[in-house]
Amino acid sequence: MQSSPQSIEQLMQRAQHIAGLNLAQLAASADWPLPKDLRRDKGWVGQLIEHHLGAQAGSKPEQDFPELGVELKTIPINEQGQPLETTFVCVAPLLNIAGLNWANSNVKNKLSCVLWIPVEGRREIPLGQRRIGSPLLWQPTQQEEKLLQQDWEELMDRIALGEIEQITARHGQVLQLRPKAANGKALTSAIGNRGQQIQTRPRGFYLKKEFTSQILQSYFLV
Repeated sequence: MQSSPQSIEQLMQRAQHIAGLNLAQLAASADWPLPKDLRRDKGWVGQLIEHHLGAQAGSKPEQDFPELGVELKTIPINEQGQPLETTFVCVAPLLNIAGLNWANSNVKNKLSCVLWIPVEGRREIPLGQRRIGSPLLWQPTQQEEKLLQQDWEELMDRIALGEIEQITARHGQVLQLRPKAANGKALTSAIGNRGQQIQTRPRGFYLKKEFTSQILQSYFLV
């Protein structure tokens, strides 16, 4: 594995260095086996790119490059450069949320500065032939952060009021709350509608495709 990058410039150089390569080339240079598909290895592409860029955080609730204040997000795209899926941000807190606000939230921390790495994601392209795109270092504009904050606050208010089971993926303009677990049997504690503790599936915050599409378009169409 690469050592942690010592500066944002070094991180961007590494990201530029792998742009244009396909996943088979990247896996071979890391001596990683190439899976047949991603059905059982959903996080494989992200882990491979983390390996090459020197991300150390893994699944910890902090940025992938905490010393640089940068989060890494790989994003599968189609031939028009449009995202093919929503982007996971972090696990949502469902208990002990008194005193939690936008300024100290993990969502704000993770999205304060993001290195986006687009990757060809169409299923017709064999996994090994999918190419890595040009990197994009993004910080939310005031308007983008305002939208994120509004959605986060509304969703957290509903969690606090015990409405976790009523929240759907349609809620939120740019940020949504969805079940996040390896399987449907995983359960965690949350607040019920009478203030009691209930068991529910873990939830995660995700960026909607329309939002990440605008980020990519605003950068690559300049």
